[in-house]
Amino acid sequence: MSQVAIITDSTNDLPADLREKYQIRVVPLTIVWGGDQFLDGIEITPEEFYERLGKIPHHPSTSQPTPQDFTRAYEEALAGGADEILVVTISGAMSGTIESARAAAETFRAPVRVLDSKSNSMSLGWQVLAAARAREAGGSLDEMVLAAEEVRGRLHYHIVLDTLEYLVKGGRISGAAKFIGNVLNIKPQIRVNHQSGTVEAGDVSRTRGRALETLYSSFFKKVDGTKPLRIAVLHNAAYEEAKDLADRITAEYAPIELIIGIVSPVLGAHTGPRAVALCGYSEGDVS
Repeated sequence: MSQVAIITDSTNDLPADLREKYQIRVVPLTIVWGGDQFLDGIEITPEEFYERLGKIPHHPSTSQPTPQDFTRAYEEALAGGADEILVVTISGAMSGTIESARAAAETFRAPVRVLDSKSNSMSLGWQVLAAARAREAGGSLDEMVLAAEEVRGRLHYHIVLDTLEYLVKGGRISGAAKFIGNVLNIKPQIRVNHQSGTVEAGDVSRTRGRALETLYSSFFKKVDGTKPLRIAVLHNAAYEEAKDLADRITAEYAPIELIIGIVSPVLGAHTGPRAVALCGYSEGDVS
């Protein structure tokens, strides 16, 4: 039977124990901060990143891995016994990471399949997990890809931002939007469209408490709570609020899998401190 290696990028936000359990290799993106550069999750942890975020005057930017970075990961996978490789990356509409993965795959000496997750964070992570679990069940590369794509069709991913500042600084929205947001003191919600791989505007709240409540209600309007749920509660250094949401989800829905995770520095550079998100799906629910 063919041995398929799984490679993803550092925006996946999977807990370390799951990456280790399923032998998932990670190619890091880079944080550029003033005159310094840090490999995401290797040379700077999420905790260190958010600790520095409010203290360093320079706004962090991000850069994608090179094709050479992916080639090294492919070589390591073959050295580890793989003869085929599945790569699942952050949305091509959000980053050029997938183009580097594809460029490396074109000239590589073993079969490499590159899959666009059409998302990031645990929305990427859930797809990687689905592929890994299909492999554990004896599935082929094609069956692993199908498992990831089926999960993508069921995923919902809603994020509440505490501020628009970082989207503006990262060039994701206009300065006028930041001005309006500051005047109204709004807490915007954004959502990922898993067909286009882009981010869309969601609900807007005037207070943080209301924003978190709206996050919860809008998310659970999308998933089928009568079916088995796999849910991730994600946060940008807002653990207590994430834990409260996770406790509420456990009490009200009893998901078969629940993950609380901190968001990678690369994503945090655009969403800013204290963002909170819900990301997951219900088994058998295609939307």
